[in-house]
Order: sequence, then structure tokens, then C-alpha cells
Amino acid sequence: MKMVCLDLEGVLIPEIWIAFSEAVGIPELRRTTRDEPDYDKLMGFRLGVLEKNGLKLPDIQRVIGGLDPLPGAVDFTRALRERTQLILLSDTFEEFAKPLTRKLDWPTLFCNSLECSGDGTITGYRLRQKNGKQEAVKALASLNIQVFAAGDSFNDLAMIREASEGCLFRPPETIRKQYPDILSLDAYDDLLARISRFLAA
Repeated sequence: MKMVCLDLEGVLIPEIWIAFSEAVGIPELRRTTRDEPDYDKLMGFRLGVLEKNGLKLPDIQRVIGGLDPLPGAVDFTRALRERTQLILLSDTFEEFAKPLTRKLDWPTLFCNSLECSGDGTITGYRLRQKNGKQEAVKALASLNIQVFAAGDSFNDLAMIREASEGCLFRPPETIRKQYPDILSLDAYDDLLARISRFLAA
């Protein structure tokens, strides 16, 4: 059996923290896993900026509510799910993702959770599993499932390398240059064609 695992932000939906950064005018919040490979360090920084500026979960959710999947993403996921099973492996949070996965017709999503106080202040986060993307692909392999994996950031590299086949999709130039051994694609049609060849092999 074969299936596909994809990252969510930057691949199918906009980067939520970048959109929020632009909405509230705080450039520091533009930093993502494309820039910082240490997820704990990145989240600690983000929570500090939110606390400093008095920003809470409802503020972020209001911005998310106005976002749409990236152009072409809905048609791509629909065509992909006609061919095979799809799991989204993301370091985003349940509290962020729901409005956008609804617009993608509810694909299966493995992600993390936020810890919040009663007034909506984000106090921390809970990882679903350490190295969750890589471990998910490894677990699927233990079930004799071959996986094609794709993502755009540092936190997708282990998942891609663990998979039977994979590629980067629309990564920043810094990651392209650092990892020239991993194929990079930029169009949904090309990604779908690559996956189709994997499924047919």
C-alpha cells in the first residue's frame, strides 16, 4: 500500500504566523520553521512576543478565520485524494488549523495542541510526539505502507528522508541551497505528477 504525507503551512495554506504578523504589525512574528530549525526555541520566542504585546488565542483565530488555502490547493488535494490516502503532518495546532482544514474538505491532520488560560492567553503547547512528522512516517512504514512525503521547511527534512520517496515543495532558497540532494518542486501539477509516478511504480 502507498499513501502521501504532506506538510500543511506553506504547502497547502498560508503560513499562519506570517499572516498574523502582518495583521498585527509585529515583524518578529514572521519567523517560522523555514528560518529556525529548533522548534522549541521558535515557540518560546513566539510566546514571549505574544505575552509582551498582550495578544491571545482569539486574536490569532480572528486572523485565521479570514485566510483561505493557497491558490490551487483545494483542486490539488481533491485530485490527490482521488488517487490515494492523504495525511497532513504539521507542527501547527488544533486550535489554528480547523477553519482551514474545513476549506480543504477535512483531510486527516496530525498536529499539536496549545495550552491556554481561561482568558485565552497562550501559556504553552503540547507536542503530539517529539519528531512527530518523522515518527508518523516511520510508523506507517512499520505497517508496510510506502509513503511519499513533501514539505517546505527545516522541520520537514527528517520526514522526507524517512519516506520511501519525497521532495521539498516551494522551499525558501536557503533550504534549496543547503539541501541540493532533495528534489524541489514549485507547482501543484508537478507535485501531483511526481506522486502519480510513485503510486504507479
